[in-house]
Amino acid sequence: MSQGETTIERVLTAVELVPPGCVVSYGDLGELVGTSARRVGAVLKAYGHGVPWWRVTNAAGELPLALLDEARACWRREGIGLSRSGRGCRIGDHRADLAELGTAYAAWERANDLPVL
Repeated sequence: MSQGETTIERVLTAVELVPPGCVVSYGDLGELVGTSARRVGAVLKAYGHGVPWWRVTNAAGELPLALLDEARACWRREGIGLSRSGRGCRIGDHRADLAELGTAYAAWERANDLPVL
């Protein structure tokens, strides 16, 4: 598996580990998997249709306008509150426990014989 394929797998797995009702930022995931926030966004744009992508936003809890209608429905279903502007969610109220997410992600790395970052 190439480094690019490994990054894609790491990002998509990390997104799947974000619990329902919780949100993280692109930067949170980038730090977790050892890549940039921009790369996390690119991976989700290209490959994220099969994972709960709405649980990953920018640092302000916002997503691109084209994704908002679908994201709002998902956030509503998971109990994630909308921001006052309606352009995103209240990430501060719904941020996943990053330590727990890190523990779950490290366990996945070990189970798949990947080097822990």
